[in-house]
Amino acid sequence: MAEPRALIVTGDGLNCEEETAFAFRLAGAEPCLVHITDLLDGEKKLKSYQILAFIGGFSNGDHLGAGRIQAGRFKHRLQDDLQSFINDHKPIIGICNGFQTLVKMGVLPGEGKERFIQNCTIMGNDSGKFEDRWVYLRLNKDSPCIWTRDMATIFLPVRHGEGKFFTDDPGIIPALFSSGQVVAQYSDDSFSSPVMDYPLNPNGSLHGIAAICDRSGLIFGLMPHPEAFLYSYNHPSWTRMVSSGHILPEQGEGAAIFLNGVTYLQ
Repeated sequence: MAEPRALIVTGDGLNCEEETAFAFRLAGAEPCLVHITDLLDGEKKLKSYQILAFIGGFSNGDHLGAGRIQAGRFKHRLQDDLQSFINDHKPIIGICNGFQTLVKMGVLPGEGKERFIQNCTIMGNDSGKFEDRWVYLRLNKDSPCIWTRDMATIFLPVRHGEGKFFTDDPGIIPALFSSGQVVAQYSDDSFSSPVMDYPLNPNGSLHGIAAICDRSGLIFGLMPHPEAFLYSYNHPSWTRMVSSGHILPEQGEGAAIFLNGVTYLQ
């Protein structure tokens, strides 16, 4: 089949478009960088693409909260198109600011009548500062998430000031766990159990939650940046590992996430 077209929404403070485009190209998709105003003005249509990516950065300067303005623009001006995209069972990924956008739109973890009604948020880090560090993630093998299929652990960087997954609805977290929608949790380097301790959990997310999906497993949001670890030399200790005799694979761990998304379509 032809390469699936991956729509990467750009503009207004977003800044990870080139890395994300490279990741999709590496996975066998055709990346298409589209400025958000072209979608809002109708010059480009969501239906023309097979994958949708909300990328990292600082959309609209994070004014009113990270991802809040972009979420409102999609929710109030592109909701019908986005719902049609979802109804067509096309995969969506939101990374960092993109995760914040999906949660504040209510697309994650919403389902059915709850879609586009926000019931969770991603708020300021408990540390009170911007966190730029690498983290260990323990992945849920029972999750329906197509983006992490056959993956058990992953090591990725975070870079955010607002990364704490939170809800004050006591029923949300148990429901997410029971349905397998909690895809990844912060861990220590043994990947044995989720952690709440800083800095392994860099933001204080409830239950160490770093990533969730919707019930279908097609819509996936995560705070760490898989597009920042596409080759082994992106690893922060790669020179030390090579000099000590480690034989490293060519691709970094983040590449598998994009490959899974593209493979689902193929």
